Amino acid sequence: MAEITAAMVKELREITGLGMMECKKALVETSGELKAAEDLLRVKSGAKASKAAGRVAAEGVVGAYFSADGKTAALVEVNCETDFVAKNADFLAFASALAQLVAQHDPADVAALSALPLEDGTVETKRQALVQKIGENLSIRRLHRVHTGAKLAQYLHGVKIGVLVEFEGEDAIGKDLAMHIAFAKPQFLSRDEVAPDVIARERDVLVARAQESGKPANIAEKMVEGGLNKFLGEITLLGQPFIKDDKLTVEKMLAAKRAKLLSYRFFVVGEGLQKRSDDFAAEVAAQAKAAAS
Repeated sequence: MAEITAAMVKELREITGLGMMECKKALVETSGELKAAEDLLRVKSGAKASKAAGRVAAEGVVGAYFSADGKTAALVEVNCETDFVAKNADFLAFASALAQLVAQHDPADVAALSALPLEDGTVETKRQALVQKIGENLSIRRLHRVHTGAKLAQYLHGVKIGVLVEFEGEDAIGKDLAMHIAFAKPQFLSRDEVAPDVIARERDVLVARAQESGKPANIAEKMVEGGLNKFLGEITLLGQPFIKDDKLTVEKMLAAKRAKLLSYRFFVVGEGLQKRSDDFAAEVAAQAKAAAS
């Protein structure tokens, strides 16, 4: 069996929101398998599924660009090591310049963006110069560009969340959708897009929970279907309660407004990355000790 470390327990606590001892026991029972331990806790405690899009795990900013004619827009995530650098004016200007380059040149990926000209060199030489000037590693993580004959809306929640929405309908619809997405962070557009393995895993959890309840088979079956419908509503944009009127789903709101959502994309800074957890005081002490020796 794999050794159960404090880091494993901490990660499971962050996912489930449950106590340390509960998480450690679940990891022991599942031989250190994180996903299996999460499912076990959800069966026993009713803990909700994790929302990975809501877990910010690294520092940086989302750079954004929106063309004057409203037909082209771009987002770029640029990461750094500390929140202090994320507020640096040169770093912020770099992220903004990258977003404009993405919108204007439509690079295929980060490598193509890095090769584009910027100031007296390329994006990559500018990045390297900033690393030398600021003293931290900087990386361009991802980019997204939209050019459309329909309408675009962009929403930035500070510099940590950026949303782009392509839509048809009144201008206010796009802004409302973008703000909703920033708040609710849907994993999928609709139920049709949810991967079969995601549904299967959730169904397994719900079946096990229903069996533990001791309810008759017909009631247990309804519990499973009801739970699955609720789960799909929570993770799909069209199924979520609309942020400005929770009596309507986003799908029903769009129908009422005779509007249509064509596409959307959002970036959350650090989503899925491992955040540094260094003890700053300990690091300084270690450096001082090394300098004295």
